[in-house]
Order: sequence, then structure tokens, then C-alpha cells
Amino acid sequence: MRVLVVEDEPRLAQTLRRGLELEGFLVQLAATGTDGLWWATENDFDVIVLDIMLPGLSGYEVLRRVRAQDVRTPVLMLTAKDGDYDQVDALDLGADDYLTKPFSFVVLIARLRALLRRRAPQQPTQLWAGDLVLDPARRSVHRGDTALTLTPREFGLLEFLLRHKGNVLAKGEILRNVWDVHYDGPENVVEVYVGYLRKKIDTPFGRSSIETLRGVGYRLIDPGGTGDGQLDHETGTAPR
Repeated sequence: MRVLVVEDEPRLAQTLRRGLELEGFLVQLAATGTDGLWWATENDFDVIVLDIMLPGLSGYEVLRRVRAQDVRTPVLMLTAKDGDYDQVDALDLGADDYLTKPFSFVVLIARLRALLRRRAPQQPTQLWAGDLVLDPARRSVHRGDTALTLTPREFGLLEFLLRHKGNVLAKGEILRNVWDVHYDGPENVVEVYVGYLRKKIDTPFGRSSIETLRGVGYRLIDPGGTGDGQLDHETGTAPR
């Protein structure tokens, strides 16, 4: 889940980044209204956290221009401005929620997840390939009846692979969506984490659900096919 945080206070921005990443979000920071507007309109995000008092352009103006360009990404205003009319202005401009500082991080996460649920009710509540099942809302992964423990990065990688089940994904594409658009480290970090995943979701169960296409990328396959009700040919069981 990709979140854009537009916040000019460096310590708060970094605190938000760390906390959101621990919750499984991929975070992009912007420190000015101008940068925030560019990120919001030129890139795809699942949700935007937007301050009001920003250098360059105010959060109100960013929101107005974002909606004028028909960007429908949910926006949560996170600001020290706690007046009734401040909230009314933000909501009238197209904000989806409003949270004042100081705030509870637990409440922030709950509100972001609520926005995500309302935005995409058509998305499946669970992602699966054979008897491998990932539940984004509960942050859980099972292989059959066995619960698996993944790190946040492993969980994000598996979720991305499952959402693009059957498609070949290049390392660069995986890095942009699971790591960070500005990640400038070696691409073989993807290979390392694919190895970690295989040791948890495949090796103990005698499976090979993640294919490597050398020089191209990776693909997560569904051993039972992509149609509903088809059986996993290795286990003889239907997806849950």
C-alpha cells in the first residue's frame, strides 16, 4: 500500500515514515506543497496524508489542484489547525478525513485503513495462489492450515507478487513498488528477499510458487490455475 506523506516538519515526517513502514506501507515523503502536488498528480498512491501549513503551496491549494485534475486518491488532512471552519474547508475541497495534531498513531493507522477499505471494496479480501493465502487486512499469511510469520518487507513483496499473480515482474518494478521510488541500492536485494520468501512459503512445503525468469524478473504462479474452484494439483485442495 503506497502512501504519500506531505509534511514539512522533518522529525514528524521521519516518525510517520518509520511507523507507517512498520505497518506495511510504502512511504513517499514530500516536504513542500509544490513537491506534494507533483507526487500526487504524477504517481499512483493508495492514500495521501496532507498537512495544511506547507511551504510553496498550502495543503488547501494542493488538495484543490489534485481534485481539479480528477485525482480521486483518498486524502487525510493531518494538521494543527483544529477549528471547525478549517475542517469544513478541507472537506468541502475534497478531503476524505481530517485528523488534528497532536494525534494518536493507532488512530491514524485505523483511519488510513478505513479509507483504503472504502476506496476499493471491489478488491478481494484475501489474495491466494493454491493454498497460499494472504489477508491484507489482518496482515496474515497461511500455507494451508499453517500460519507463516513474515517481516514487513517480505509481506509487502508477497502481496505485490500475489496482486500480479501470473505476471512477470522486473526487479526494477518490484523495487519501485515494494521498496521506494528513490531506492538507489543494488537490485539484487530483490533476489535476496525472494530467497527469504521461498524459505518460508515454499521450501518447508515442497512447493515452487515463485519462478525466476533469468534476465527478466520473477513470477508468482498459481499451481491450481486462476479460475475459481480449481484445485491445486500438488495438494488436491481448493483455494480457501
